Amino acid sequence: MKQQIVIGTRGSDLALAQAHELKRRLIDAHGELDIEIKVISTSGDRIQDRPLSEIGGKGLFTLEIEEQLSSGKIDMAVHSTKDMPTELPDGLELSCYLPREAVEDAFISPKAKTIMDLPQGAVVGSASLRRQALIKAMRPDLKVVNFRGNVQTRLRKLKDGDVDATLLAVAGLNRLGMTDVITCILPKDEFPPAPGQGAICVESRIGDDKINALLAPINHTETTNVLTAERAFLKALDGSCRTPLAAYAQIEGDEITLVGMIMSPDGRRVFRHEAKSSIGDAEKLGSDLARHLRAQAGPDFFDDWT
Repeated sequence: MKQQIVIGTRGSDLALAQAHELKRRLIDAHGELDIEIKVISTSGDRIQDRPLSEIGGKGLFTLEIEEQLSSGKIDMAVHSTKDMPTELPDGLELSCYLPREAVEDAFISPKAKTIMDLPQGAVVGSASLRRQALIKAMRPDLKVVNFRGNVQTRLRKLKDGDVDATLLAVAGLNRLGMTDVITCILPKDEFPPAPGQGAICVESRIGDDKINALLAPINHTETTNVLTAERAFLKALDGSCRTPLAAYAQIEGDEITLVGMIMSPDGRRVFRHEAKSSIGDAEKLGSDLARHLRAQAGPDFFDDWT
């Protein structure tokens, strides 16, 4: 009898789509496997009435899943990489990245074709401080409100008129087959994404040779390299749900280019820089770019709001 492999995941439609993608890739790589997908409720999903920055940050989307992974109740956990803290619990690691989807954000509105076309004083819903700061930088007149919930919940609130517009990751809408709701895709050069946006990662126990041997053939090298740079950038800035920042890396030949940005929450102060290195120095590239931006912004830049 084949030993059962248990994948832990959140229970939203998008999280389940990601878990099933992981299951399909494992079966394609290894043939028939006995794989169970186990839904685990997280604090981040249960608490919807407050911003994440007030209740403990994005780690609330992983806490209960990681507890079951550490205890052996599940064999691996699948996550949206942009939800992952840079510090993981002892004994756990990100051991696999699936091929990255689109990194851009989608603008969705029944009232305007783009952010710049929204009426004066229109209400935009977003729970992301990055998106909030970028919107405020583009249109200081807009009212930006906290807007939490899964994709379907936010689209329902938009339809009900709670807000005039919202933003969602293109990758998630692609995975859900819901690209028809997109009003326009925001160019990443103008509206840079969160570190890790569009990428699915798999977390496992350090030293679990059986599981890591299953994951190794499906790990996507290019995604691993760009995420190494982006997450090093995030880590060097102590990135959290209280930190409006953006980063995306791209590979051309044997070079990797990283664009990074830090912002004040009101969007009035924005610092952006681009740097390159060899692929083998991706982690150093991310750390160095973060230090450069921190130096540009000055020692007191984060003091008032972190």
